[in-house]
Amino acid sequence: MEITKGIKVHFTHANRGRKQIKAGPAPVVDTPEGRVPRLSRLMALAIHFDNLIRQGGICNQADLAQLGHVSRARVTQIMNLLYLAPDIQEHILFLPPVTEGRDPVPETKLRKLVKETCWEKQRQMWERISQ
Repeated sequence: MEITKGIKVHFTHANRGRKQIKAGPAPVVDTPEGRVPRLSRLMALAIHFDNLIRQGGICNQADLAQLGHVSRARVTQIMNLLYLAPDIQEHILFLPPVTEGRDPVPETKLRKLVKETCWEKQRQMWERISQ
């Protein structure tokens, strides 16, 4: 006579990416629909790069470009997002997820905005771009 017992298990990630088996059902993860807009990711990347440079982990933008396998010009474009008014940076970081189609605000539209030094003019330009 054979006796079997069904136990629910799920896999999790342990140290160093190893998979670990755990008893019980898998936890329900509430993931938002859609994807994070590219502009939000670039803004977060610019803030992260700035922190790396300020903390001394990276010497300059040229080192960032070399480590990231991108051109120095591209790193400059990303870092220029830090010249935006703080409230615009916050709006960019918290743009709603994109569920379909293209991003509502492409990065190329912001390149004129970051060249503007007056934050009030930046805010006016942002209102036109983000609508």
